[in-house]
Amino acid sequence: MATHPFRQVDVFGSAAYTGNPLAVVAAADDVTEEDMRRFARWTNLAETVFLLDPTTAGADYRVRIFTTTVELPFAGHPTLGSAHAWLAWGGRPVRDDVVVQECAAGLVEVRVAGDRLAFAAPPMTRFEPVAEPLAARVAAGLGVGRDAVLGCSWLVNRPEWIGVRLADAERVLALRPDPGVLAGLEVGVVGPHRAGAGADFEVRAFIAADGSVVEDPATGSLNAGLARWLVGEGVAPAGYVVAQGTAIGHAARLHVDVGGDAVWVGGEVRPGITGTVEI
Repeated sequence: MATHPFRQVDVFGSAAYTGNPLAVVAAADDVTEEDMRRFARWTNLAETVFLLDPTTAGADYRVRIFTTTVELPFAGHPTLGSAHAWLAWGGRPVRDDVVVQECAAGLVEVRVAGDRLAFAAPPMTRFEPVAEPLAARVAAGLGVGRDAVLGCSWLVNRPEWIGVRLADAERVLALRPDPGVLAGLEVGVVGPHRAGAGADFEVRAFIAADGSVVEDPATGSLNAGLARWLVGEGVAPAGYVVAQGTAIGHAARLHVDVGGDAVWVGGEVRPGITGTVEI
């Protein structure tokens, strides 16, 4: 076993410990994939990441992203948390105010403005309406009538998100998903807030597996896909703020900006735990 720098950070929170936690292990080139998977299961967080030397020209560092069960090619809050930790450990990007992360999905740019970071979303690999039988199943799994679903679209940017649009934030917050009906699906639901609510949209992210539904408190990849969809449909302006995690006691805020082909998803990243780990 070897000693590695370690940080646990809070990503997208509107205040300390209100966002999505992330475990970050640095100098991990000597850590085997088996040990990465074991450590990620042990942290029991949505994601744990390992920072390594880059292998692609132009990248500042390389990251491997693990849930408790699988490795992901890309994910939003691990991207921002990784960049924040890398900078806190003294990383110096080649380009001013832009960190370039290498992951299995390619190179991802991260803009830095103090504690606010934003990533440029990778292109979607599937972006089309969901076929009716599956759309009806998703509605049933969310516990709403099919006519309550104003839109249902594939939003795949490595995670296999299905986006669902409801009429308002209140209906989003009232959802009680059925794990049996949604089994094997990743479903993100969005609805607009009333003016003056402090956020423009409410989002919930459900991952149904193993007989249960896990709700993610803040999801960068989902919101990147939703942004392309909502702005393209004229439902959202080019820049807006998302609240997420409300139903499970979190208070995440994600800042979305769409311009041309670029979708930027940003938020605050705050330190939580700093130390070392033996792996």
